[in-house]
Amino acid sequence: MASNIIKGDKSERELSFMGKLYFPEIFKGMAFSIKHIFRPTVTIQYPEEKPELGPEFRGRPVLVKDQEQERCVACGLCARACPPLAISMQAAETTDVKERYPETFEIDMLRCIYCGFCEEVCPEEAIVMSPDYDFNFSDRKDAVFGKDRLLIDKSQLQPRLNFLAEKRNKQFGKTFNFQASNNTHSVKNRQDD
Repeated sequence: MASNIIKGDKSERELSFMGKLYFPEIFKGMAFSIKHIFRPTVTIQYPEEKPELGPEFRGRPVLVKDQEQERCVACGLCARACPPLAISMQAAETTDVKERYPETFEIDMLRCIYCGFCEEVCPEEAIVMSPDYDFNFSDRKDAVFGKDRLLIDKSQLQPRLNFLAEKRNKQFGKTFNFQASNNTHSVKNRQDD
């Protein structure tokens, strides 16, 4: 295989005697390491210390309980939007103003991929991603969370709900009055003018 470098080429950098020994570079690397030894550590001793996670963190999905009543109206959008089909629910009717509620609501945490699609499609903000992330199971049946383990009071989820309200589209739900003259989509409409 032919080399592209020609001996005596001016673009090739010549190393000095000290550069050929590589000791200065080794000492620079050691000085850098020693300098960082005395800096404060950023390592968290995980099982004993828990990290502080912001409201943007997507932990396990939970149902919001507002004034001792669940927000969910059992529309089923979260179950349809879930890519791994981790959410299952059964709707029931009530005489309440809400008219429907989930009789059963289950999330299989072994299937959940924490994508947040269920949170995005929920029209009532009834399912949100909580900051909980640390759980383990000894049996597969323990990984299926029912309403008893999913319902969490709104006050505990307030940072996440505030974060979602901040990121929401400011124009959502507003109506606009457009001028008919701006609505010329075809050549036929333009010729009428």
